[in-house]
Amino acid sequence: MEHKLFIYNSLTRKKEQFIPLNPPHVGLYVCGPTVYSEPHLGHVRMAVTYDVLFRYLMFLGYKVRFVRNITDVGHLENELEGEGEDRISKKARLEQMEPMEVVQKYKNLFHKVLETLNTLPPSIEPQASGHIIEQQQMISRIIEKGYAYEVNGSVYFDIDAYNRQYHYGKLSGRKIEDMLSNTRDTDGQTDKRNPLDFALWKKASPEHIMQWPSAWSEGFPGWHLECSAMSIKYLGKTFDIHGGGMDLLFPHHECEIAQSVAANGQEHVKYWMHNNMITIDGQKMARSLNNFITLRELFSGTHEKLTRAYSPMNIRFFILQAHYRSTLDFSNEALQAAEKGLQRLLKAMENLEKLEPGRTSTFDINIFINNCYDALNDDLNTPIAIAQLFEGVKYVNLIQEGSETLADKDLMKFKSFMQHVCGDILGLQQENQDEHDDLDEKLIQLIIELRLIARDKKDYASSDLIRDKLSEIGILLKDGKEGTTWEKE
Repeated sequence: MEHKLFIYNSLTRKKEQFIPLNPPHVGLYVCGPTVYSEPHLGHVRMAVTYDVLFRYLMFLGYKVRFVRNITDVGHLENELEGEGEDRISKKARLEQMEPMEVVQKYKNLFHKVLETLNTLPPSIEPQASGHIIEQQQMISRIIEKGYAYEVNGSVYFDIDAYNRQYHYGKLSGRKIEDMLSNTRDTDGQTDKRNPLDFALWKKASPEHIMQWPSAWSEGFPGWHLECSAMSIKYLGKTFDIHGGGMDLLFPHHECEIAQSVAANGQEHVKYWMHNNMITIDGQKMARSLNNFITLRELFSGTHEKLTRAYSPMNIRFFILQAHYRSTLDFSNEALQAAEKGLQRLLKAMENLEKLEPGRTSTFDINIFINNCYDALNDDLNTPIAIAQLFEGVKYVNLIQEGSETLADKDLMKFKSFMQHVCGDILGLQQENQDEHDDLDEKLIQLIIELRLIARDKKDYASSDLIRDKLSEIGILLKDGKEGTTWEKE
């Protein structure tokens, strides 16, 4: 079937058909983490969202260059005002480490977490500190074109000059006058011509650990600048998709647009995509709010809000059950419901591989496949796609019970499709069982055999008792023509 992918463009505030600038090539840039602390559930939602986009674009036949940066300089504590201490420098000072030691530690941890969640690595993962020259060159171009000015060794973007030709605020929908009325006086803002002007280069104080020489001062680049410089370096002056969390829409992405347009005189991104936040008790999950759960805590069950540990695939499936543009509220109940759903799906995938074809098909496999693809093509609607997959799960169970059949050609198509969507696109996979899981499997199989012996002896009371007792502890038995199988409820 011909796929027409539609994605919601934050810039135009509507769904648009995805048409690459230079097919079959696609340029995708996603804002990665500032690596000064452990990754939490909010970081992971971003990673899983754009992993599915990356996977689906490749599945559709595009050659995707996926660039996801690492921020290791310039992200200050007060990101809205662009003031305060550098987050990585502060962490290095507190832990008595080198800044790059902090970066390496938390970058390694970020990669390890994403690997357990089965996310694909990006094509290129540039670090801001490795692209200081590119950022300085971009600042020089912006100054030359009259959209930035230097004061006391720092360089600021000139919002008033930019707005005489372009529109600052078009991504976020904010108006200049409203933003001005909400600004407040902060240290260093007296150097700015306009309170909304933001730093492209900051002169470093003597105690500032991370600083580089420049034509303006010994200093460091602004946080917003790095993504403009690195995306243009690796994807060109204009590329297809820029993604990130909703919390980056303003000021980070708004400033990115202004810098890139000012430097190059043209729009640099065709489609802007933003995933929504994960909330806890209705409040955004964020380290700055001390309202977060790290992945280490989720995997070990050690956070006070957790009743037990949850596996990486459990977390991934939980994230995919909500549309990426919707808020996703954390709860133990939601994670446990996701776990049961995932187990049902993966068990059905196992059983599907064992099914034998019938003579005829009573299931319209093409309608089923089209419904699933329609969901994915509709702005990556993973919850609807998963709902369709569970229609497939129902049919697997019916075939197992012998009440439905699929002819050989349709069964092969069914198996291939389920594997493509579950594994290749959604990135779901069976997790390695440890020794205890293996023992559980063997014990349950032994109990099933004892129940079968009881049934063969027509001791139905004992057979039913075994089934009921297993059900009480969450083990559901299913009797079919090929024998008895089990799954966790």
